[in-house]
Amino acid sequence: MCQVLLFGRLADVAGWRERRLDPAPATLFGLRDLLSAEDAQLGEALAAPGVQAALEKAIVRGDRPLPHGCEVAFLPPMSGG
Repeated sequence: MCQVLLFGRLADVAGWRERRLDPAPATLFGLRDLLSAEDAQLGEALAAPGVQAALEKAIVRGDRPLPHGCEVAFLPPMSGG
C-alpha cells in the first residue's frame, strides 16, 4: 500500500489530490510509470522539468524503493517571489 499525493497543477491535471494504491509498485519510477499509463496527461505533467518527488516528506532524486505504507508526493515546479 502507498499513499500518493499530488499538489498544484498536478492535482488539477489528474482530477484528484490523494489516492491509495494497494498493491503499490515496488519503486518510485514504477509508480510514475503506472500513473502515466493510467492518465497520459498526468504522465506528461509528471515528466515536465522541475517536477519533484518526495518520499516520506523528503525530496528524492532518481529511483527509490517504495516501502509498504509509504507516502509519496509529487510537487510541481516552485517559483519564488
